[in-house]
Parts: sequence; structure tokens; C-alpha cells
Amino acid sequence: MPLNRDFPLMEYDPNPRAVLEPGHDAPGLRLPESCAFPFLGDTVHDYAREHGLSVLGECVTITKRYPVYQVSDRVCLCEAPMGAPAAACVMDWLIACGVRRVVAAGSCGALIDLPENAFVLPRRALRDEGTSFHYLPAARWIDLDADVRGRIERVLAAEDLPYIETDTWTTDAIHRETRDKIASRRAEGCGVVEMECAALAAVARFRGAKFGQFLYTADTLADAEAYDERDWGTDSLAPALRLCLKIASEI
Repeated sequence: MPLNRDFPLMEYDPNPRAVLEPGHDAPGLRLPESCAFPFLGDTVHDYAREHGLSVLGECVTITKRYPVYQVSDRVCLCEAPMGAPAAACVMDWLIACGVRRVVAAGSCGALIDLPENAFVLPRRALRDEGTSFHYLPAARWIDLDADVRGRIERVLAAEDLPYIETDTWTTDAIHRETRDKIASRRAEGCGVVEMECAALAAVARFRGAKFGQFLYTADTLADAEAYDERDWGTDSLAPALRLCLKIASEI
């Protein structure tokens, strides 16, 4: 197909086959169809050790191995890596190995006046990263799957946990969140910022899988003159993992 060499990110190719396919290194591995995919670092592996979870397989990258733990016959658990390219790579591998439904959980920065450790349910994500443009045609926004979002809402309600619904700004460049950009994103309706949501939603849609994500607030950029990292949402690590696993078991 002809490509527009002036703007590489606009060169979407709908061909579903690539030279290097996800899962090429794991022939025959079939994972459970539901996956909890939290951006919670060592909290994931500590949980796996404490509960004696077995390892079903590993997604191997040049810098790190990502073990996939068996939670039940229909649910697995895998740590999500920070950043859209890395997270999309691992999720694409999970889908290639049989996962059909993914729930992600992770932190976000507040762009509006939100307390730390507040749960956030994104409605749509602003595609200010590069990965999603390789999975879907160029567009400003991607909507989150309404069915999965509804299931996340039901779990939060059953747990009697308050949450905020808003749009999220997905960006690759954490150190380029300037005052003007923050003001612009806020004016468009983005209440929070993170680094992966748009890309993961695009991967899922391209591969025909279901995807949903909930977030918890960590640092705040609501006051552009006085950035506050707070405690990075540390108190939400264990609760977010528990919720992610519960939601994965119900989708």
C-alpha cells in the first residue's frame, strides 16, 4: 500500500499479518481467556508468591521476563510494564496466546482537583502516544469498551467504592506535560493523565479482544504552578490488585 512518508504515524496498514508476530516464541501455549493486567510492579509478584500461584509461561523481552500466573482455570495474572509500547507488546503477546479479555489497573496523574487514591473509570482516551496509530487508523480519541466498563462499574458498586468517570490523556512523554498542554487537555475533558490506556484499547480492538481499565490517582498536576507527587498512590496498590483480579474473574 502507498505510504505517506511525511507523517509516519499516519501510515496505518490494516494488514493483520506482520513479519514478527506476537506469540511466535510460545508455540502451543494457551492461556486462560481472562487476564488481570495491572501496572503494579512487585505487588503482582508478591501476591503470586503469597498465594502460591504457578507460572503458565513467560513473555520474554530484552530487559525483563514477564511471568504469567495462573489464578484459576479461566483467569491469569501478568504484570503490565510502564509505557505504551512495552505494555502493548506484552498484551499483544497475551492475546496471541489465548487471552480474550483484559482488565488493566494502574495509577494516573490528576489534571483536576482529585484526592490521592481516588478510583477513576476512563470513558475514552486521548491518543497522544504513538503505539495506537499502528493498530488503528489515525483519530484523536478511542472509546473504552462499554460492556467491560459496565462490568467494572458493577464491581466497584458492589464493593461500595466511589469512583470518578472522566476522559484520560494518554501520553508517551511524562516530562513534556507542559502548562499549556495540561490546560488544553483539561479543556477537552481529560481529568487524568497516564501512559498506556489508548494503546491497550487499540491493541484489543485490532485483535478482536475485550479490554477495560480503571485507574487510581497518584500525583497531581491540577495546579500547574505547584506540582505535587504526593505519595504516588501507594495506598492503592493492594486494593487495586484485588479489584483487578475480581473484575477479571467476572468478565
